[in-house]
Amino acid sequence: QVQLVESGGGLVQAGDSLTLSCAASGRPLSMYIMGWFRQVPGKEREFVAATTRNGGNTYYADSVKGRFTISRDNAKNTVYLQMNSLKPEATTVYYCAAARANLPSAQDYAYDYWGQGTPVTVSS
Repeated sequence: QVQLVESGGGLVQAGDSLTLSCAASGRPLSMYIMGWFRQVPGKEREFVAATTRNGGNTYYADSVKGRFTISRDNAKNTVYLQMNSLKPEATTVYYCAAARANLPSAQDYAYDYWGQGTPVTVSS
């Protein structure tokens, strides 16, 4: 199975940019569809973005479309989430996830492996 470790979270101001990374080990990242989710304590996990195995297709939640970009470097076994024009409501913990499925999904139950999360705080 694959192990996922997120990094890059932190404290930024509204309007700033931040790039999250998710490093995979144990199995080649190219075997998996990759997604980013976020979860506010007490609420359901929210889909943010996903990408196909080769990165050729990407999918976004409406709330982040045009501001966030998911990308992957299979040679480095890493997937990224570039977040621009951050808003305070983006404050939460971000998780990367890997799926053995054939197509990306916005449903968290479609993903088989999860990282431990990295917190992002956007101050107003």
